[in-house]
Parts: sequence; C-alpha cells; structure tokens
Amino acid sequence: MNVNREFILMNTRYGLDIYDHILKAYFGEDAILRVSGMACLPTKNPFRKNKETLLVILENGSFRYHDKEDKTFKGDPFKFAQLHYQLEGKALLTKLWDELNLSIKDQPIIEVPVFSVFKHPVSNIFPEKEISLIDAYLGIKSTIYKDRTNYLRGLKDKERIRKYKASEFDYVTFSGTFTRRNDKALVNHSGLLTIDFDHVINIPELKEKLLNDEYFDTELLFISPSGDGLKWIIAIDLKEFTHQEWFLSVANYIKSSYGLEVDQSGKDISRACFLPYDPVVYINPIYLNIQKPDNHETI
Repeated sequence: MNVNREFILMNTRYGLDIYDHILKAYFGEDAILRVSGMACLPTKNPFRKNKETLLVILENGSFRYHDKEDKTFKGDPFKFAQLHYQLEGKALLTKLWDELNLSIKDQPIIEVPVFSVFKHPVSNIFPEKEISLIDAYLGIKSTIYKDRTNYLRGLKDKERIRKYKASEFDYVTFSGTFTRRNDKALVNHSGLLTIDFDHVINIPELKEKLLNDEYFDTELLFISPSGDGLKWIIAIDLKEFTHQEWFLSVANYIKSSYGLEVDQSGKDISRACFLPYDPVVYINPIYLNIQKPDNHETI
C-alpha cells in the first residue's frame, strides 16, 4: 500500500477531515468545524489550553491552521496530526489512513492549478499571493464579493460600471503565477485558459452547453461581475500548442459551434479576471470529490 500525502488530502476534503477527527478526540461531537467561505470559524485549540483561537483556512490547495493569539502556531494538517499522534513520516500517514478509514479507489492524484491573485484596484500589478482553483471557487461562492457585485449590477451608466469594477474588484490571472501582471513576468503557467463571453442573451442555456461540450472539460464556470457574461475556464496542454495558439483555436471553435464571439483579451497570458459573487459557480468535481457543486455546502 503506497500511502502518500496527496492521496490523503484528496480524500479528506483537503485536510479538513483530519482536523475534524482530531478535534473530536479532544472535545467529542461538540467539536464541529463550521466553514465560512475559505475558512472555518474560530474553534477550541487543544494545544493552546483549549482557547477558542484555532483558525483553519484553505490556502494553496489544503486547509492550514493558525492561532489568533500565537502567530508561531501554524502549519498544514499533517503537522497538526503530528502534534496529536506524536508520529511523523510514513508512520503518521499510515495512522491517518487507518483511523480515517481511507481506501484506494483507483482514482488519480489530481494536481490543482495555482495562479496569482491581485488586490484591487486593477492598476495594482503586483500579486498578493498564489491561490488554487479551489480557493477561487470558494471565494466566488462565498459572500466576500456579494455586496460589491450587487452594487455593480445596480449601476446603469457604462462609464461608472467600468470605473467601479476597476477600482473595487480583486482579480486573478488564471493562466499562471507572475512576479507582476505582464506576460513577460510569467513564473509558471497553470495550464488554464480563460474564455470570456460578454453580453450573453441566455446565460443558463449557454452554461448548459459549455458544461456539456464534447471537446473541452470545464474547470471553472461563473457569471461575470456585470451579470450579463460568463467566464469559462478550461484546461489546455502546452506540450501541444502555445497559449496563443490554443486561444485562437478555441475562439474559432466557439464561433463555429456556438455562433459566438469571445473577448480577445484571453490571448494574453496575464489577462486579469475579476472575482465576483456567484453562489452557483461551477467547479470540475474532480477537485472536490462531489457529484454536483450545488450539493456541496462547505468546500
């Protein structure tokens, strides 16, 4: 049996079940982790005199822990488990495997794409940090951007809409990580391509078509901040073609198959994509081990 960290993360909701299992060992069924957006609400920390200072936050594809009072108390779910079991290495992984009743299900290890996120305004070209596709999904699904999205959609003047979106919305570069937002400052390509549909007449109909496209699997799909467009994030293989070649090919395919023009800004690797509020944002279920995103309440 080849026990590894990646498989355990994938089968414990990216480490969340590890914290839940250990906290229940100390506090019983009262130890319920309540998820809000990309983080859990503060709960008791068994390693800090049971103070309600433990924070569990989704960062870079796994849930990591912090303490509100002790800034040095932080780490990943395996380090948290090490504190409890006093084990490390393979012995720790085997213990988690056994106690959490994990088993091989012939499923591949999924590498979650990572890219840069930038704080508003859009004139800020230096990234805040790197986040994963799951982080973006949870952020869009949460209420973080709800108020500003609703306010934007209530505006009527096009110039006011443009200025408000540029000044108030955080954004990501789905196609990769950067030292600054410029194609020449690319650190790593994520293998993702953003296709932007503007002024869509029937959004539910187009969403259904894209989700059932016979050639491209949807990695992420959500309604744009304006409310009248869609952001379609798909995977591309850079071993076959360049980013620009993929974009031109996909754009031509969309035009011939759906009769739609796509925003040409997608050809830029450092293309900025604003993060809105969309409670029904879709993510490829391979990342979350779920059947339907709308059935998934916590992550």
